[in-house]
Amino acid sequence: MRADRIFAYGAAAGLIGDLLLGDPRRGHPVAAFGRAAAGVENRLWRDHRGWGALHTLVCAGGATGAAALAARAVRDRPAAAVALTAAATWTVVGGTSLGREARAIGDALAAGDLGLARERLPRLCGRDPHALDGPGIARAVVESVAENTSDAVVGALVWGALGGAPGLVGFRAVNTLDAMVGHRSPRHRRYGWASARLDDLAGWPGARLTAALAVAAGGRPRQAVRAWRADADRHPSPNAGPVEASFAGALGVRLGGTLAYGGRVEHRPVLNGEAGREVRTGDIERAVRLSRRVGVLALGVCVAGRLAVGHVVREVRRGRG
Repeated sequence: MRADRIFAYGAAAGLIGDLLLGDPRRGHPVAAFGRAAAGVENRLWRDHRGWGALHTLVCAGGATGAAALAARAVRDRPAAAVALTAAATWTVVGGTSLGREARAIGDALAAGDLGLARERLPRLCGRDPHALDGPGIARAVVESVAENTSDAVVGALVWGALGGAPGLVGFRAVNTLDAMVGHRSPRHRRYGWASARLDDLAGWPGARLTAALAVAAGGRPRQAVRAWRADADRHPSPNAGPVEASFAGALGVRLGGTLAYGGRVEHRPVLNGEAGREVRTGDIERAVRLSRRVGVLALGVCVAGRLAVGHVVREVRRGRG
């Protein structure tokens, strides 16, 4: 079986598995990778970019290399190759769990239980929940749904289309390392530099595809495009900016503003400020539905793109033959 079809069948099966089952309940490979990466950090940590780069190389390179060896072992067995791609996709894609966590917080807000909403928010993002009221929590959830649609779904599918199972695993490894050490805490400002920059590079194509699909699937294409063009570059993250701006425009809400992370306050620009309104509790469900539509469309785009490239490559080889 051709590599493009292996990806098509495997990615579709893996995404269906995520839609039906969510993340693995126990023994999640991403959690195991996180524990291993933390162990490597404990041994390598120095307040130096070079040691941080070595940490990134060991962890991300090791995970990608292991996936490449597994793919090589099954390359002559199409059914096993499809199964490996499906398992990798199911493992690294987290759209269903993202939606469940967001909806749980939305349900708590709808019931007037601000304490429960604050308790659950850290499962979704790194904001300081005690500094947020109900609308602030709702805005944090919508922003996290938008950003994680790119990080946990679309970006993984893009790299799966480019590199098969190793691409899927490598992207998730880089993204996980960024979440662990890529922030600007005193411990990780230099040590996490390499992980943060690599995550910016790896996330670039998925973020733009996510933004484009949010424009197409959100119901307000002109407003989404306008917000993307006007506000994305004002965001401190090169990848979160386009995604959050397009989601803000597609949903007709304002995102951004003052945020608190572990005692550190950031004043970010407001996205879709002129045309949008304050985020409400009901917008969480709308964001989750938009995220799911974007994920399904991303699968279609990535599969179609991989099949098209495979066709072109075969035609070129035939012409040379």
